[in-house]
Amino acid sequence: MTRIDPEALVASLRGLQKTTETTGVVHHLERIVRVVDRLFGYAGAGLMFADEGKRLRYLVTTDEAGRSLEHAQAAIGRGPCVSAYFSNGAVTTRDVHEDERWPGLAPLLHPSVRAVAGVPVRLGDGPVGTLNVYQAEPQDWEESDTQALMAYAHVIEEVLAAAVKAEEKSVLADQLQYALDYRIVIERAIGYLMGKHDLTAAEAFTGLRKRARDSRRRVADLAAEILGEQAPPA
Repeated sequence: MTRIDPEALVASLRGLQKTTETTGVVHHLERIVRVVDRLFGYAGAGLMFADEGKRLRYLVTTDEAGRSLEHAQAAIGRGPCVSAYFSNGAVTTRDVHEDERWPGLAPLLHPSVRAVAGVPVRLGDGPVGTLNVYQAEPQDWEESDTQALMAYAHVIEEVLAAAVKAEEKSVLADQLQYALDYRIVIERAIGYLMGKHDLTAAEAFTGLRKRARDSRRRVADLAAEILGEQAPPA
């Protein structure tokens, strides 16, 4: 089971709250997710947001295995994170590969995604997304795990609320939509490179990122060029 260090938790939350800015909201959300992953030693973490059709789509994932969790749930429309969103409460599973609540999910998952926990991220009257973590081995989640996740979800909610207060809700929605579209272009380019060069997803993404860095370009711009499309505007 995960061991939560209360002092590290409090220090981390205070640090994130002090550095919350109303600009660069997506970058700040990425930072929060990576802090959750590193601080508690989860195998991976992710953040999903609902689009206009209330379909959850991933905004941040810390690794390829975690990305399979987000993609699988988006593909079939159910899973622990989807359940956390629609129930507006914490949802956990000891082993998602053995859990009968979400038939059809396990075959789409990376083998190292086993124990999963998700909590809602709320804005205003209801949830707008979920914060999710997973472990590579089956485990029983304790209340301290979900309480810690809820604490970080609250920081995310503060970031979103601050962005709405500083700008307009439509502006925040546009920022999040851009980030979602940005990732779709990159994902499609990764798939193209995997098929063309017989690469794994990790190899394709690493190569794409290196080429973008070497040419001092955005990954999304290079990905769009590979696909023969126009990248989302910055």
